[in-house]
Amino acid sequence: MPIRVAVPKETLPGENRVALIPEVVRKLAKLDVEVLLESGAGVSSHYPDDEYDAARIVTDTDSLYREADVVLAVQPPSADTLGKLREGSIYIGLLLPFQRLEHIKDLKDRNITSFAMELVPRISRAQSMDVLSSQAAVAGYKAVLLAANLSGKFFPMLTTAAGTIRPAKVVIIGAGVAGLQAIATARRLGAIVEGYDVRAATKEQVESLGARFIDIDVAAEGTGGYARELTDEEKQQQQAVLAEHIAAADVVITTAALPGRPSPKIIPASMVTGMKPGSVIIDLAAEGGGNCDLTQAGEQLDHNGVTIYGPLDVPSMLAVHASEMYAKNLLNFLTPMIQDGQLAPDWDDEVIADSALTHAGEIRHAPTRALVEGEAS
Repeated sequence: MPIRVAVPKETLPGENRVALIPEVVRKLAKLDVEVLLESGAGVSSHYPDDEYDAARIVTDTDSLYREADVVLAVQPPSADTLGKLREGSIYIGLLLPFQRLEHIKDLKDRNITSFAMELVPRISRAQSMDVLSSQAAVAGYKAVLLAANLSGKFFPMLTTAAGTIRPAKVVIIGAGVAGLQAIATARRLGAIVEGYDVRAATKEQVESLGARFIDIDVAAEGTGGYARELTDEEKQQQQAVLAEHIAAADVVITTAALPGRPSPKIIPASMVTGMKPGSVIIDLAAEGGGNCDLTQAGEQLDHNGVTIYGPLDVPSMLAVHASEMYAKNLLNFLTPMIQDGQLAPDWDDEVIADSALTHAGEIRHAPTRALVEGEAS
């Protein structure tokens, strides 16, 4: 019997992505994998059922989960979905390992092997599986378009019969994947761009994209490609330098996030007050509480003429390409587990071991296990 991989329709309101696109389903079919697609799963990302010619379309959700050896999804399972998953099956998706602790406990108790794509180690051979990077690239690009839409100014310099229009000034805070993509996009639109990151090693990357690096003379390299938390003295130094650049900016885009921790507060209310009326802040760290003190997750608000927007699930706004990139990440993650037509995860493989959230009735990810056991005690 072939391996059966199920792709459910996402149920989280506003989630438009789908875990597999038709092209990737065809590639799995060549590996003798049978893909079961819940009817309508790809519609929100503009992939109708009839394009999934290599999948079996399933209309009954209970049957979908009952038959599945592996479930590939974007979002974590809902409480209803958890009750339908077959014991011993595999669930792969974005599982929010530092948040939705109750559903993680349920995965453990139901003996579901789950892999959180956020936990895929950021090593060279796993780059093709790096969901965080692929989706962050989408978010960084879209953030600039959101800013341009909210701004009352042109981004490029224009020479017109009515005079010369000066280019917009854009400040990008955070030079990870999202920040670098935002810098590149703002530059393509013709803006004058400055980039900032507490990691001094990003200076060359920022400048290679044609932006000016804001240097505050603090290096805060951490582990896993992330920044460490700044000391109070370093935060004061950071804000003193940033305040001048942000006050002159027409657009500020913030992207600084720390996995498992609240987003660092970089822009206090006083700094927003110092900005020009008509300026725009796009806070991509809104899901973690925001980099701006005034950010309200999912809301657009006005503060003395400055627009502050903290969008949620930004990759879902570009569902076609976000789904394509996500699906290819999943394909590259799942393929090594398939050996001679059977599911055979290699638990000695760093990628498999480190990304496992639950397995064999245990929470395998130590930080999450500590959180759950701490809650239970």
